[in-house]
Amino acid sequence: MLVLLTLYMVTALAAPALVRWWGPRAFYLLAAAPAAAVAWAVAHTPAVRGGGAVVETYPWVPQLRLELALRMSTLSWLMLLLVGGVGALVLAYCARYFRADEPGLGRFAAVFVAFAGAMHGLVVADDLILLYIFWELTTVFSYLLIGQNTEKRASRRAAAQALIVTTLGGLAMLVGFIMLGEHAGTYRWSEIIAGELPGGAYLGVALVLILLGALAKSAIFPFSFWLPAAMAAPTPVSAYLHAAAMVKAGVYLVALLAPAFGGQPTWSLLAMVAGAVTMLFGGWAALRQSDLKLLLAYGTVSQLGLLVLVTGAGTRDAALAGAAMLLAHALFKAALFLIVGIIDRRAGTRDLHELSGLRRRMPGVAVTAALAAASMAGVPPLFGFVGKEAILQAFADDPAVLAAIVLGAVLTTAYSLRFLWGAFADKPGVEPTATRPVGVAFLAPPALLAGLGLLLGPLAGVVDRLLAPYPALFGATGAHLALWHGPTPALGLSLLALAGGALLFALRERLRPAQERLRAPVNGATVYGRLTHALDRLSVEVTGATQRGSLPQYLGIILLVLVVLPGGALLIGAPWPERVQWWDTPAQLLVGVVLAAAAVAAVRTQRRLAATVLAGVTGYGTALMFVLHGAPDLALTQFLVETLTIAVFVLVLRRLPAKFSARPLRSSRWLRVSIGIAVGLVMSGLALAAAGGRQAVPISVDFPEQAVSYGGGRNVVNVTLVDIRAWDTMGEIAVLVVAATGVASLIFLRPRTGPGPRRGEPPVRPPRPQPEWLRGGPALDTRRRSIIFEVVTRLLFHTMLVFSIYLMFSGHNAPGGGFAGGLVAGLALAVRYLAGGRHELDEAAPVDAGLVLGAGLFLSVGTGVTAMLFGGEVLQSAIVDLYLPLIGKVHVVTSLFFDVGVYLVVVGLALDVLRSLGAEVDRHIEADEQRPTADDVRQEELV
Repeated sequence: MLVLLTLYMVTALAAPALVRWWGPRAFYLLAAAPAAAVAWAVAHTPAVRGGGAVVETYPWVPQLRLELALRMSTLSWLMLLLVGGVGALVLAYCARYFRADEPGLGRFAAVFVAFAGAMHGLVVADDLILLYIFWELTTVFSYLLIGQNTEKRASRRAAAQALIVTTLGGLAMLVGFIMLGEHAGTYRWSEIIAGELPGGAYLGVALVLILLGALAKSAIFPFSFWLPAAMAAPTPVSAYLHAAAMVKAGVYLVALLAPAFGGQPTWSLLAMVAGAVTMLFGGWAALRQSDLKLLLAYGTVSQLGLLVLVTGAGTRDAALAGAAMLLAHALFKAALFLIVGIIDRRAGTRDLHELSGLRRRMPGVAVTAALAAASMAGVPPLFGFVGKEAILQAFADDPAVLAAIVLGAVLTTAYSLRFLWGAFADKPGVEPTATRPVGVAFLAPPALLAGLGLLLGPLAGVVDRLLAPYPALFGATGAHLALWHGPTPALGLSLLALAGGALLFALRERLRPAQERLRAPVNGATVYGRLTHALDRLSVEVTGATQRGSLPQYLGIILLVLVVLPGGALLIGAPWPERVQWWDTPAQLLVGVVLAAAAVAAVRTQRRLAATVLAGVTGYGTALMFVLHGAPDLALTQFLVETLTIAVFVLVLRRLPAKFSARPLRSSRWLRVSIGIAVGLVMSGLALAAAGGRQAVPISVDFPEQAVSYGGGRNVVNVTLVDIRAWDTMGEIAVLVVAATGVASLIFLRPRTGPGPRRGEPPVRPPRPQPEWLRGGPALDTRRRSIIFEVVTRLLFHTMLVFSIYLMFSGHNAPGGGFAGGLVAGLALAVRYLAGGRHELDEAAPVDAGLVLGAGLFLSVGTGVTAMLFGGEVLQSAIVDLYLPLIGKVHVVTSLFFDVGVYLVVVGLALDVLRSLGAEVDRHIEADEQRPTADDVRQEELV
């Protein structure tokens, strides 16, 4: 089964190229994937015919009890035949349906095959979470297929409507799955059904949530409105998704869970009532349609309601009848949709009031449509009759349900006759419709489907034996499928339904006023439109009330939510430790006082630079706290980050006013102070509760031993970053690369490298003769140069770089590492820039920052992949001990190269920030200085 899923995936990926090479004829080749699934299912028929199952299990996420558990039993075997068989025929049909110049044909082919693969995965998934994943994949792919014609508003709207309705139902279903899985301790359905199910309201809520997903997927009341709107999709999509595949997913889920939940009153009542209402309203609505495709769409809604009613009843006879009707419906409804596609392509219209005389111009199409429509109406000896009679027999003891089913059968017969009359009859006063010839290849798929409906009628006994293991799950033996059971009440009711439908069709003109008046009191599409409009209106109002361009307001809302929700949870739960130790040494108390004083002073100061420095004091104080707690690595990193951050802030402050806003803030000052104090208390409480609420033994207690044995180093912090939790570090450096790219894209208006440094480049202003301590110094304005700073930079820069490399190499056994080393190198570049300007920065690092970032990420990823090439796991490191002449013993861990990648990423980020916030801002400043002021303009005017 996994091989077949892979085949679907490969075929979908290859579809655009195949269509581009061979045009619509590529659909014949694409049909091989679902055809292979049918062949596989047929080959494994003996394994499921006796009640067995084909099982494949592959590990996935064992920590969450998730696995790729695939299982084909009788019901999923039947669905595989329908999904693969109808899918292969519809793909072959597409080769004649679409023109070579059809826009987006390659994408359509890829999505169609991918959808078939998702349906394949859905029906064989034994794990409920895996089933949900495939369930949502079908939703996404159906959205793309329904909206194939992106230029039509109706297509886009129908696609969005189907996506929203089925996705919301799917989310409800997921919650129900989780409730079942968490109670059972497993998500494998075969194990859940064999164990003890929950009881009471817990089970009732789970069942309602699951049924909501199934009803939404199969367009059952109150979600019926999305299916007729989805007829905006191309006809092959309607034939597959809305007759044989996607809408059957909900019916399949109901049938799959019915052996376990069919006896639950909540399940059976909700499924049967919703199914009956959908069946009657859908059938009545089909009689009013003049578009052949919409007529079939409402007919599909009606019969999906019948299928949910039958499969949700939870009895053996109903299960057998539901499986038979599931097969019959796929055959005749897919055939009829394909017939509509032929009529639309060859006659140019689907309006039954404009079609006339097609039975003579398209005799083969007419015969095929008559066979499929007869099966839909339940005319013997077609298989649709077998399924209808089995349903009538299954509910012989329930008069209310039986009456509803007979009435639904009457409506089905009536709209089946309406379809045949509207498509092929001669209509008085209507000119015979001009058509083009229909080739054998175009007609073959629907003819084969309709022919199967005729063939399986006499072979009902064979179908009964193949499907028998599924109804056997419900208990004792009962009825069997057969073409002839004798003169039974079910046969009489079936004939009565045929006669009633014929009479209803014959009186169609007299009943037309009643049809126009008798409508559903509430239109689902109207309700959906009003709800979405109300949500749009609400979003506009909320946006208008909150998105006012005020950063303090945004920050205040975020912080208030933090205070109310986590703070409220702290007050209610009160998860406080029994004993709180405020400090270990008086030095910690002293540092804490300094931290608090700096924080208060930073809030009260009016100057931006002073606030930046005071905020830096709080950062340095935190680093000192790390030192006092015996965490030199954290302290070193905090010191370096704080220093580089202050430098970046200073660069930004050059383009901002020296003081904060002078607007009066007295009215809101106390509110801001209150929010700040509340946030501080909540965060302190969260930290206290988290530290004191630990019950399990921390996993970090094993890190010191693992750092030596597994990582080959004594610095636990660095080994954790590059070995034990290397995946986390990989994600973090990827975020750094993305952040650097974002900064560059937002600020740079020219290539990131900027103009290269040139020896002898004339400075902006003629400098005074000074010693050239830095190569970029002469390009800097004389008034902005500092000889002492240049000399100190000349002495420190290379020392800082050497020290950064030392930190990178020594980090495995001593404080340091790639991150700390990269920060030191970034500081060295910052010092070089501050001393000599942007030209000096280009002299110091004549390389594209993006290249450094990419090289670092590539090196880190490559280190992880290299481990796989030698038979290890991703990011697994190896320890190499060598003895080199003149050097001695050398201890090397391959994670060093991962750390080198981290070093390069940090250096690249620092270089990118300096070039964007530094060099680019310099250009703006120089441009402002060269721009004439208002006084200069007035002086020139006077002259």
